Amino acid sequence: MTLPPMPLSSSSPVLLVTGGGRGIGAAIAIAAAAAGHAVAVNYHRDEGSAHSVVQRIVAAGGKAVALQADVAQEDQVLRLFAAVDQTLGRLTGLINNAGMLAPQMRVEDMSAARLQQVLATNVIGCFLCAREAVRRMARSRGGAGGAIVNLSSMAAKLGAPGEYVDYAASKGAVESMTIGLAKEVATEGIRVNGIRPGLIHTDIHASGGEPGRVQRLEASVPMGRGGEPEEVAAAALWLLSDAASYCTGTFIDVSGGR
Repeated sequence: MTLPPMPLSSSSPVLLVTGGGRGIGAAIAIAAAAAGHAVAVNYHRDEGSAHSVVQRIVAAGGKAVALQADVAQEDQVLRLFAAVDQTLGRLTGLINNAGMLAPQMRVEDMSAARLQQVLATNVIGCFLCAREAVRRMARSRGGAGGAIVNLSSMAAKLGAPGEYVDYAASKGAVESMTIGLAKEVATEGIRVNGIRPGLIHTDIHASGGEPGRVQRLEASVPMGRGGEPEEVAAAALWLLSDAASYCTGTFIDVSGGR
């Protein structure tokens, strides 16, 4: 794959955050920009939220662009990464954050269409974005290395019974990919790690039909509360940084001990 010429003006590390317009993705994009990254804020449908994140970053003196793409669609992923190349320069970091929940349901009631949609976004999208990132970061392809952080979930360990077993399974697949890819590209100067958020205050729970899910379950958290997106962002920024230079194929649980 031949990449287009890179802009000469960008000397900052270049980060793509998929699903970066809201929740954990938005918190990571804002924190990364404050740490000196030029940030591509990807969104699927919510253009307004993505542009609000970009405006906040630019107002604080950072550099960011909002880029639309459905990560489950290969042609759109290719377009997304080409747009990052053209606007910000060669990628040095990827946050694979885009994901979806379907309404709470037991496995016995799940349709094939639901399963295909969840797996396409949460698993295939993660693979496609990681593939394109590796093509840009790998030393053998002219890159300078980099870091990929995949957002998993504590659901991968807990199973989400009676609610989101399909979502939990998709995140289990993301974890297996993280471990395998980390080993595959370690000699290319690319580190691949994951984060397992627990009960975090974001609007993804409304997508599952229960906006107050964190409040209902926070008594089960040893720390007694739900987490904030900024707490997940802090872990992501550490994994992107040189402070995590000897970490690959590993996970940080941001779950209050759950």
